[in-house]
Amino acid sequence: MGQRSRQHAGQQPNATWPRGARQSLTVLIPCKDECRNIRACIESVRPIAHEILVADSGSTDGTLEIVGRLGDCRIIERVFVNDADFKNWAIPQAANSWVLIVDADERIPIALVAEIEAILRDPPDHLDAYRCGFQDFFLGHPLKYARWDTGSIRLIRRDVCRYQKRRVHADIDIDRRRVGRLRTRILHYSIRSYEDFISKYNRYTTWGAEELWDRGRRAGFFSLLIRPALRFLNMYIIRRGFLDGLPGLQVCILMAFFSTFAKQGKLWQIEDSAAPQAENDRAGQSPSYIRLYDESSQTPTRLAVGTSQERAKAA
Repeated sequence: MGQRSRQHAGQQPNATWPRGARQSLTVLIPCKDECRNIRACIESVRPIAHEILVADSGSTDGTLEIVGRLGDCRIIERVFVNDADFKNWAIPQAANSWVLIVDADERIPIALVAEIEAILRDPPDHLDAYRCGFQDFFLGHPLKYARWDTGSIRLIRRDVCRYQKRRVHADIDIDRRRVGRLRTRILHYSIRSYEDFISKYNRYTTWGAEELWDRGRRAGFFSLLIRPALRFLNMYIIRRGFLDGLPGLQVCILMAFFSTFAKQGKLWQIEDSAAPQAENDRAGQSPSYIRLYDESSQTPTRLAVGTSQERAKAA
């Protein structure tokens, strides 16, 4: 899928606020297959947005049809490589100089609308971005202590801010002295079921393992056994996740022994599968290692091990 942009009939990006009342804002919503979330997300940002820019990476579940029926949105489309790459492509296409980045499973509460509106009436010259916290929900239950999100930069100047070049969980690459803080949290309905969690964190842990591999990190006894246990103790005891009851217990276990452990296990898998590559290189044969994950399709792929001739025979 190439790059495409379309605007629906009747769109009036600047209809919500009179010009001159404050600086104009584009709300950027990156998405793929978010038919369950996209309507509520768009409705939550309407009070603050002069333009709603939906950046889609190949939805096939009717997401774009819902956006089209809602109207007053501009849609751009492109193949997904990774999260940072996709957002860095979308940000310059915003019509306004300030951009609020909102994922489809997030909602902007009224208090945050008022806070952003106040900032945009007279943005301070020494700040180019604002960090925001999250109110996480697990299977519909709000979490006060066992939250997995520690905050992210979401309100940015379009012409200044870009994401770090990372596969997953990249943040805006900017001098921290030029980052302000929003007091109100974004509502984050990330995990609606165990299927949601497994699907998302299967992708995240694969991308995370590849990122660690590229940075020269390797898995070992400590990272496989001790690191997950330490994360559980940190989330459940030190950050008092136990006060969130059974939802908190489940989140702490999942984040420690699925997210952290699986990422380290996949890092070990890459290392283990890459071992024959060194022998192949010494023997003058083609590499045996390919990526754990097909980033363009967002579909898990089997790790191919062996020489090119062996893989051809297997095919």
